[in-house]
Amino acid sequence: MSRERNFAGAEWFATPAVLRLFAVLDQEGDEARIIGGAVRDALLGRRIGDLDFATTATPDIVVRRAGAAGIKTVPTGIEHGTVTLIVDGEGHQVTTLREDVETDGRRAVVRFGRDWAADARRRDFTVNALSVDSAGRVHDPLGGMADVDARRIRFIGEADQRIAEDRLRILRFFRLHAELEAGDLDTAGLGAAIRGRDGIRELSAERVAQEMRRLLVAPGAAPTVTAMQEGGILPVVLGGIGYVATFARLVEFEKAAGVAPAFAPRMTGLAARIGEDAERVAARLKLSNAERSRMVAAIAVAGELAAVPDERTARRLLYRVKEEAYRDGVALAAAWAGDGRWLAAWSLPERWPAPAFPLTGADVLAVAGGPGPAVGAVLRSLEAWWIGEDFRPDAAALRARLQQIVA
Repeated sequence: MSRERNFAGAEWFATPAVLRLFAVLDQEGDEARIIGGAVRDALLGRRIGDLDFATTATPDIVVRRAGAAGIKTVPTGIEHGTVTLIVDGEGHQVTTLREDVETDGRRAVVRFGRDWAADARRRDFTVNALSVDSAGRVHDPLGGMADVDARRIRFIGEADQRIAEDRLRILRFFRLHAELEAGDLDTAGLGAAIRGRDGIRELSAERVAQEMRRLLVAPGAAPTVTAMQEGGILPVVLGGIGYVATFARLVEFEKAAGVAPAFAPRMTGLAARIGEDAERVAARLKLSNAERSRMVAAIAVAGELAAVPDERTARRLLYRVKEEAYRDGVALAAAWAGDGRWLAAWSLPERWPAPAFPLTGADVLAVAGGPGPAVGAVLRSLEAWWIGEDFRPDAAALRARLQQIVA
């Protein structure tokens, strides 16, 4: 872990884009700082993702200065103080310092400010109150660096009060814990999350789903969802129990297979045993049609695999479904079964790319002499024979078979 407290010479910091943004924002007595997750990840020595900035300048001033510098702006959430600046093709959110005026557990009403300490106090966790100024200095008003070093997610101030301000902070608490691969959850934070769990029902499905998409693919997802289940939080999110043991086995199988985690198959392992489960969870969280379809397809494939399939059976299944559905389904079946003998079946697409059926309706028409419902029936019969022969017959053999059928 990096313990560096000044990033002036760091590769991620000393880029033309970052230096240009600071030059544009740090004018006329205003100050800008890189804030939040990027600072946390830099201290951990991790890859830096999006760079977000906070500034004492109001949004209209940010827009004016960016325009004068030839930088494109997007009013991402300008009423809340956020403007996106596009530099070298990358978007960077710039948000004016804020103070809470009113909170209702879902969204806060804020006013713009110039007090860095006040802005830090209104944030959710100590690790998100860290900031880096234009000289690369880390500012830590609330002990966030110690929490980063300890890989600990700790609420700023009273945890119950912070959760009451925005119930989504419950899910953010667990998501950040999973992303840090932390050890034990902060006791005060966990207790507050359990006490406030029913408030999750007040949140929009979209906001809940957004957090779950990130949580379930995080490095520490398995122990984190187990803690959420034990605390009664996961049932509130899913509308039913979570299959946390299956989820943990799915994560281990993915690691053994070397597959990058994806939200839809992981949500399937956590929340669904049958297609109706997947449909219900997808509707509850307002998941995309693509996510819902992927979940349903994985369950359909896994449902056909009561045991590890032999190569011939696996080839038939892979030919019939898409590779993604096949691999998702095999991984899910392995997680259900709880053994490690499924890797060969999962890796089948690497050894055997599913072939395309060599004939078309035109081939049948050329022999049968004219269109009609019989053409489709003949084509299906030929394909069934080809599959039964384990995909070995080539186009010539299939045409010979066709001649026999129509003779």
